[in-house]
Amino acid sequence: MKKLKGLTAIVSGIAAAVVISILALLNEMSGIGIWIIFSFGATVLIIFVAHDADAAQPKNIFFGHLISIVVGIAFNELFGFSFFSLGLAVGCAVTLMVYFKVVHPPAASNPLVAIFSDVSFDYILFPVIMGSIVIIVLSIIINRFILKKNYPKKILFSKNFF
Repeated sequence: MKKLKGLTAIVSGIAAAVVISILALLNEMSGIGIWIIFSFGATVLIIFVAHDADAAQPKNIFFGHLISIVVGIAFNELFGFSFFSLGLAVGCAVTLMVYFKVVHPPAASNPLVAIFSDVSFDYILFPVIMGSIVIIVLSIIINRFILKKNYPKKILFSKNFF
C-alpha cells in the first residue's frame, strides 16, 4: 500500500518534533550541559525526510558535526570574529567533511555558531557530541522500529546495524 504524500509529511514532521523536543527536555532538565543547537533542526529534517541519503547516516551526522564544531572553535580561538574567519572556517569544515567522506550539510553551519557565539572547547562534548548521539539513537529507534524504514544503511563502517 502506498503512503499518502501528506501523511508521510506529517509523520516526518512528528518524528522530527519528537527528537528535538527530547533534546530540549534534556536541555531543561539536565544540569550537565547544553543538548541542542540550531543545526540539529536541519539534521532531523534530513534523517526523517531523506533517510536513505548518505548525509542522513549516523557516521556523517556524528563526524560532520564534530569536525565542523572543532574547526569553528579553532578558527574562533586563532582569528576571532571577522569576515575572514567566518568564511574560511566554513570552507575548511566543508573541505574536511568531503575529504573524510562524512558530508552532513547542516553541520556546515557549526563554525558560524562557534564564532558568532564565542563558544569554548566544552561545546564539543555538550551539545555537539552528546546531542548527535541522542539524535542518532532516537532516529534509529523511530525510523527502524516505529516507521519501519531501513535506517540506517550502515553505522560507522558496518554494512547494516541489525
